[in-house]
Amino acid sequence: MKNGGMLREKTDDGADLDFDEFSASTYAEWRAEAEATLAGAPFEKKLVTRTAEGIETQPIYCRESLAGLTHLGPLPCQPPFVRGTRSNGGWEIAQGISGESAEALNEALRSDLDRGQTALNITLQEAAHCDGSLPGRRGVLIETGTDIDQILDGVNLGKAPLYIQPGPAGLPLFALLISSLRRTGADIHGLRGALENDPIGELASHGSLPHSLAAAFDQMALVTRAAILHMPHFRTVGIHAHVYSDAGGNAVQELAFALATGVEYLRQLETRGFCVDDTAPRLRFAFSIGADFFTALAKLRAARMLWARIVAASGGGTDAQKMCIHARTALWNRSALDPYVNLLRGTTEAFAAIAGGCDSLEVGAYDEVMRPADEASRRMARNTQIILREECHFDHVIDPAGGSYYVETLTDQLARKAWTLFQEVEKLGGMGKAVRIGTPQHQVRAVAARKNEAVAERRLSLIGVNVYANPKEKPPKVLHEPTRRAEAGESASGAGPGTWLAEICGATTENLVGLAIAAAAAGATLGELSSALSARDGEPARAEMLAPRRASEPFEKMRAAVAAAGPPKVFLANMGSPRQHKTRADFATSFFQVGGFRVIENRAFPSVDTAAEAASQSEAPIVVICSTDETYPEIVPPLAGKIKADRPEVILVLAGYPEEHVEAFKEAGVDEFIHIRANCYETLRGIVERMGLKP
Repeated sequence: MKNGGMLREKTDDGADLDFDEFSASTYAEWRAEAEATLAGAPFEKKLVTRTAEGIETQPIYCRESLAGLTHLGPLPCQPPFVRGTRSNGGWEIAQGISGESAEALNEALRSDLDRGQTALNITLQEAAHCDGSLPGRRGVLIETGTDIDQILDGVNLGKAPLYIQPGPAGLPLFALLISSLRRTGADIHGLRGALENDPIGELASHGSLPHSLAAAFDQMALVTRAAILHMPHFRTVGIHAHVYSDAGGNAVQELAFALATGVEYLRQLETRGFCVDDTAPRLRFAFSIGADFFTALAKLRAARMLWARIVAASGGGTDAQKMCIHARTALWNRSALDPYVNLLRGTTEAFAAIAGGCDSLEVGAYDEVMRPADEASRRMARNTQIILREECHFDHVIDPAGGSYYVETLTDQLARKAWTLFQEVEKLGGMGKAVRIGTPQHQVRAVAARKNEAVAERRLSLIGVNVYANPKEKPPKVLHEPTRRAEAGESASGAGPGTWLAEICGATTENLVGLAIAAAAAGATLGELSSALSARDGEPARAEMLAPRRASEPFEKMRAAVAAAGPPKVFLANMGSPRQHKTRADFATSFFQVGGFRVIENRAFPSVDTAAEAASQSEAPIVVICSTDETYPEIVPPLAGKIKADRPEVILVLAGYPEEHVEAFKEAGVDEFIHIRANCYETLRGIVERMGLKP
């Protein structure tokens, strides 16, 4: 407690403990002590780490770290909103829900809303993006307004906002939605949520649109104008920044490309007669939350700050400066191997998103990369959020990381780097042009390649994949979500939509919304509406596709190939005392378990002859010699010679990399070396291919 300006606490026996008797240490003093413990090793090499964003993370931060930071003064709900835009710490539980049919999705929606979900979050299958002829990866297949009737049957839209990611079919889906709401008597004016038109994100992730970007912006403007007139609480534009993260990009790229996309949409809507105070509140940003806890948290804080400054510079008022953020747990680090680890990833990522101040959150189901989530996996994902709210009470706290020397510094560093990249995109002519010429795609692929290499070399860990693999795990079963087709032109009124569709092709832009809604009410399908609108514009947009990738996919394919072969055995030829062989034997065991091999645990062998004989009797196709660099010159040549003489086809591996003897050991029969600097994936893949398997 404070007493007379002094900081005092009580000891266990009740005596005063005066902390003022201890002198404060400076950073320079701490660093001197730290360097002394390094025994001459460089401080920057041993204690400073570099993130995927190129940020050097220091081992300690202090008050001086905040010098020069300009965002520290404002409180929560004050511009530039780095500390949040709301006066409470709550968030919407917006789990993505899918189903094999509209009826199944409706059942899942109602069930989950009764069990803690607070927002509806619907993604269309990719099959529904154009003509309904292609299988989709994820989401529901909506084809007619009656599908939406069935999906929303019995759902109280007054209590739960509705979020829909329509792909490139923004206006067609808007028409289906409005026709459904009118038919069922729902309150259109009071509808909350968003129809998240994001044509630039779609172009980047799919490589094409059924129409030009200009036509997409026209449709965005039409939907936005209709919402401004009739749906004051409904957003009409989405910026899906996770497109870049899911493809392997870093936080700076995700931030910069999101900002550039948002600016592009504001600019395009302005040219179509809107002001920033009307359009900025219609935008909803979606970010991916990855495994780096503090980077993910700081990214959301930096995003709000930068967007507020952009909108303010564009003439927007305080309310328009508030960024609406949806967060979703990452896809890039999800694995079909040891999939329950995804539950743990989702928990820490959800915590980071909430601490960063997201407005809504989706925690991916642990099995989402293998199959459509069932009731059990949906429940576990949903309850992750509910525990953080009901048991941890994070909804009672605003910006819990605010004031942290590290978090505030990281927020500033991310913001500065993202702003620099954002300006580079602007110099190219904006995000629309940048995506068409492929600049963001190339930059994301370059970062993804470095991250994938780090995973392959095990410098970046994926638990259960490249470290701590489960040797008893069976290959995961990957199921595919079925698709269905509706009969085109089906209509409850019996009147076909052909007339309305024909009128769409020749109508003026101002009449398109009304005609599209009329066609939808007459039974037009999503594909028919999309085709009619695309026929007005003969220049489909094209770009390099930036498809989502998961870091574990190469390991999963290799493990499947190894599992199909037995899996093959690995014999450890441990030589010398436990002190001499155990460390490398443990390393070799872990190394080969990553590939799904069955490692035979052995005691140490007293001689080369006994080790060679045991290796022969094991019939293992792979033999690993484990001992020390000092003993290798004596034991490797004779042991390798005996093993190869008995079974020339054996793949002989040495644990370690004694550089001065590598060539000699290769001549003696060693085929491969495994060590801490080895590329684990490439090494194992080479061994798998040498065995005649196809990873």
